[in-house]
Amino acid sequence: MSSLRHHRVIIASLFLPNTAVLGDSAPPSPDEKAGIQTPGFASPTPGGRPNMLQRTTGPLKSIVEDLKDKTRNPTPSMTPRVENANPFSSFPGLTLPSGNSVTGAAAAAAESLIDALSNKLTGGGAKTPGASGVNTPAPNGARQYQTTHHGSNAGQPRVQRRQSRSSGGRPSRPSRSLSSSRHEPGSHSQKFYFESNPHCNGGLKNAVESVGDRLKRKLWVGTLGTNTDGFRESLRRSMEWRMREERDSVPVWIPDSDFASCYDEFCHQVLWPALHYAVPDAPKTKSFYESAAFKQYVAVNQRFADAIVSAYQEGDIIWVNDYHLMLLPQMLRERLPSAPIGFFMHVAFPSSEIFRCLSVREDLLKGVLGADLIGFQTANYARHFRQTVSRILAAEALPKGIQLDDRFIDVGVFPMGIDVGSITQKKREPEVTEWVKSLRQRYAGMKLIVGRDKLDVIQGVRQKIQAFEAFLDKYPEYQGKVVLIQVALQTTEENEAQGGVADVVSHLNSRFSTLTYQPVVFLHTQDLTFNQYLALLTVADAFMVTSLREGMALRAHEFVECQEKRHRPLILSEFTGSYSFSGFRSCIPVNPWDKRGTAKAIHQALTMSDDEATSRWEDLHNHVVTQTAQAFVTSFLVRCLRSNLEHTQSDAVSVNALDVSRILPRYRHSQKRLILVDFEGTLWQRDIKTIARNAGVVSSPAFDPPQDALDVLNKLSEDPRNEVWLLSGLPIKGSLEIVAEKAPHVGIVSENGCFIKPPVGREGKADWINMVANFNLTWKAPCLEILQYFTERTPGSFIEEREASVVWRFWTEKNIDDHAADWQWARRQAAEAQNHIFDSLGERYGLRIIPGTTSFLVLPNNISRSTAVGAILHPGGPARSAAAHTAWLAPEATEETDTDFDFVFAVGKDEKLMRRLNELDNAETCSTGVKGTDAKWKLEPDGVLPALQRLAETK
Repeated sequence: MSSLRHHRVIIASLFLPNTAVLGDSAPPSPDEKAGIQTPGFASPTPGGRPNMLQRTTGPLKSIVEDLKDKTRNPTPSMTPRVENANPFSSFPGLTLPSGNSVTGAAAAAAESLIDALSNKLTGGGAKTPGASGVNTPAPNGARQYQTTHHGSNAGQPRVQRRQSRSSGGRPSRPSRSLSSSRHEPGSHSQKFYFESNPHCNGGLKNAVESVGDRLKRKLWVGTLGTNTDGFRESLRRSMEWRMREERDSVPVWIPDSDFASCYDEFCHQVLWPALHYAVPDAPKTKSFYESAAFKQYVAVNQRFADAIVSAYQEGDIIWVNDYHLMLLPQMLRERLPSAPIGFFMHVAFPSSEIFRCLSVREDLLKGVLGADLIGFQTANYARHFRQTVSRILAAEALPKGIQLDDRFIDVGVFPMGIDVGSITQKKREPEVTEWVKSLRQRYAGMKLIVGRDKLDVIQGVRQKIQAFEAFLDKYPEYQGKVVLIQVALQTTEENEAQGGVADVVSHLNSRFSTLTYQPVVFLHTQDLTFNQYLALLTVADAFMVTSLREGMALRAHEFVECQEKRHRPLILSEFTGSYSFSGFRSCIPVNPWDKRGTAKAIHQALTMSDDEATSRWEDLHNHVVTQTAQAFVTSFLVRCLRSNLEHTQSDAVSVNALDVSRILPRYRHSQKRLILVDFEGTLWQRDIKTIARNAGVVSSPAFDPPQDALDVLNKLSEDPRNEVWLLSGLPIKGSLEIVAEKAPHVGIVSENGCFIKPPVGREGKADWINMVANFNLTWKAPCLEILQYFTERTPGSFIEEREASVVWRFWTEKNIDDHAADWQWARRQAAEAQNHIFDSLGERYGLRIIPGTTSFLVLPNNISRSTAVGAILHPGGPARSAAAHTAWLAPEATEETDTDFDFVFAVGKDEKLMRRLNELDNAETCSTGVKGTDAKWKLEPDGVLPALQRLAETK
């Protein structure tokens, strides 16, 4: 982390962590006016610490009275169509607004959370906008924990986009509508103050703030989360200055219409469903596939790019967050070519079969590939991304990232976590303790299951309610003894309707409710503070997550941390990112589509013994305290910086053309030399018709290696101090066996390292050594079957089967422009074929696929020209001793660089080999490729022979 102290981090997220509110100052706390302490918001003491909760005299309401109130004013299972500007203004028991908002009797009666919630519509009187709009100071000046439950800092939802971010980084789905407290364009007020932005990515904010002083220099770039068209230019400049000075933030000004179209339509109706495997059915498919809002999406990303470029300073690290800004990395790369840019996807990433349905798929992928580092929550999401890029863009997907023509992009896994220290401090506050006592008294003798989800289709709340109903049916002895308290995060009305939660809740409650019991209690995020939410997690007998697809379910991490004393179990969907980590395998996994299985899991959780529950909790807790927010931020930023340095070193420094005269002195005075020369593309230009002969095309001409090249190699090998090797991907039969006959004293590497033939020694004989003798090559049969399928559908293509590898040549014409349609078809077929082979055979057999311009190669993972050279370099390698080659197949042995050569000269295009040889002090590497290179020298292919000739003539 120390390496980050010298860098400022620019954090680009759609919403800033703080927003500006028009007005003189934050409204005072209502209890400061009234002088009354309430469980909802305790006024701070002069020392800055909240007073202990004070309980009014009088007993708790009975459950019967509670349900009588519910009968008169039931808690809606959907967000009301018209929401109060201040949801707490008429909410007895959580706050006491000024004036006649709540009667004294109501305030005295509502003492517990659920009692208060059941009475939330019975209090009359005028609503006081902003009554809870002040941020309550944290104890001892501690940092507040950002969550979707922004009632924790008493923040009023001044602007209703009707969706806040979850602490797990899940996206918001608000509408662009404004509440009654919206600033009107005609307003003459130019004063404003800052408050926490309820729409920001809470998980990201918590993670960045958890690092504390170790990341002192940072700059947030994002929107305020409110309509800004009515803001005067002077007001905008004033906000920019104060945001920069006081909040380390730069606001991005986006026209309201552009933002609404981008955010509500493209992000939420196109990207969000696709990323979560929810491709819509007709008639919504038209808007999904042909969304006109992509223009606004581009415009929003462009405005972010403009803001970041204007604020960028040399040495800054740019961190782009989430699917709202997928085009931003490439926009920045075009204008800041050497800047360190990282992109992190907070949500899931689907398989290529889903992502390819998007009409703008290539634009989105190319936009993300502008980054140096692309991060995902889980290994599965990272693998899906690599396969999607390979399939759609026909780029080389490697286990560590994506290889493009001009550079390499790292793809890594960085699981998000929570700020354990902040949660621990928060849950120990007196207010949380008081709410825990109230809830335990209110629900004495009953079991509580708690959940917190948005009400859209993806979060699986409908499946959760149906599973709970199945549980009550299957285990009737629990009827009247188990309550499901579901905290509902805000979302759009349309998404709530699509979620289909209202009808199942009504059906369940109508079946099982009695005068003293209601099985499902719905709370909205505006109905409770974060302290009350922590109390719910503390008293819960189980926490239930039934997402149909999700990134990282950080609410499950919060539950585990709050169960430090009780150790109750976690019920977790198999489709969440959290479940993919071994530490969370101690939960009770469920398939949310299987309601009977989920019902059984509920019964298992409620009947689990204390010993088993404690054992499971310990495993979960060990993961939570290890996978922290601090580890997430640190690992991502350090990796991003390192990736940028690795990628730009070769590009930033111009590589000089090979000057033979500068290496001749070392060559002349060395006693043992190794000369490595690539064959294809360096000494011999590939002839597709000749290669076709090896594939069985009898009419094709026979292989005829260039004699002038062989003459130079033979002359070099005549010097007893030289050991000359030819590196090739060609097969032995019909190709390299001819070279071996004409140049017997030259060592040969065949099929990219699968076979090697040492130079003929004193015995006058040298046999080919099979480097893959112990490899499982049964993958070749199904691979050939797949390629045969595509060969039949791709005109002019053919399969080149080798001993230990397979090449599919999908294009044989020289002029692409004259066959543009066929070329596009062949490229698509090649991408499809690579995807099929990788999915079905790649991981099982440990294969890698190396795509070329007109072909791709399939071969074992641990074999390459680099590993073959390792066998040549090492004094005990198989090139020197045939008995050693079996042990040499171990992957750790292939990376050894010990050698007794005092001069190594390598010419070719294999960048992995160049990087490996650069580790040797006595190596001179020369690249003949057109890409950026790590080699020390560059040389055009037609200059290779003259350079080798000068070495051969040196005495």
